[in-house]
Amino acid sequence: MKYNTLGTSGFEVSEIALGCMSLPEDPKQAAAIIDEAMDNGVTYFDTADFYGKGKNEEIVGGALGKRRKDIILASKVGNEWSEESDEVQWNPTKPYIKEQIHNSLRRLQTDYLDLYQLHGGMITDNSEETIEAFEELKKEGLIRAYGISSIRPNVIRRYLNKSEIASIMMQYSLLDRRPEEFLTEIGQSGRSVVARGSLAKGLLTAEGFTRAEKMGDYLQYDSDQLPSALKKLSAIHDNVHALALHAVLSDSTVAAAVTGASSPGQLRETLQAYQQTVTAQQIEEAKKATRLDRYEQHRD
Repeated sequence: MKYNTLGTSGFEVSEIALGCMSLPEDPKQAAAIIDEAMDNGVTYFDTADFYGKGKNEEIVGGALGKRRKDIILASKVGNEWSEESDEVQWNPTKPYIKEQIHNSLRRLQTDYLDLYQLHGGMITDNSEETIEAFEELKKEGLIRAYGISSIRPNVIRRYLNKSEIASIMMQYSLLDRRPEEFLTEIGQSGRSVVARGSLAKGLLTAEGFTRAEKMGDYLQYDSDQLPSALKKLSAIHDNVHALALHAVLSDSTVAAAVTGASSPGQLRETLQAYQQTVTAQQIEEAKKATRLDRYEQHRD
């Protein structure tokens, strides 16, 4: 496993991170996946207070136990849910963030977070208030660093220019290369990108063609273009899973790829793919075989 410094945070994260949203609710099954991850050098675990209305944080905290000090733990805030319904409101206010950190820490059974991320963001937000909340949490020792999880260009640039974020989580894969527009800018600012969705809902795994048949289309790929793209990628490397991971991680701005797993076996498949060799030429060919789109909304 390779480890990279996460932006301006000062700490290192494993290139493969475990996205905990897919963990089973059964504590023993979840613990087995986390054990598998840690046994294979994964040190970066990502969750959110929104997942399962806090249940996911409880599962992660229980599974980590005394090993909390050995890993980098990240969570997210901003989606205020109702206990009584499925209603969700966006709430990036300072009072809400400073209240929710304590709930997350309690559920995760820890007294600090390594990375606390704004779980979205809109240009109409009072970002100064949001930034002030994160900065105060750093001074209070409740978080070590903060970041955002966003794909909106105007929100990304605002936080790059006006805050001390360490990282930006963005959906990035060979089938969604829109973040490439910003990678150089983000890297030159000293921040890192954390890639999510790098396997494109399983399309970039051994199950890709089966999933494509069920899904029909994906983002800008229609039902004809999607299997065609997967066929081209399969011709470039016999393990598309490996090609997908290494293509995303090939840019030095990307510190880690967050991948989910609902079983130890599924995680092993990702870790085995990560260990396979993928050449720079194969990555270049993969990018020639896929679309380079740009974000058309949220630019002003």
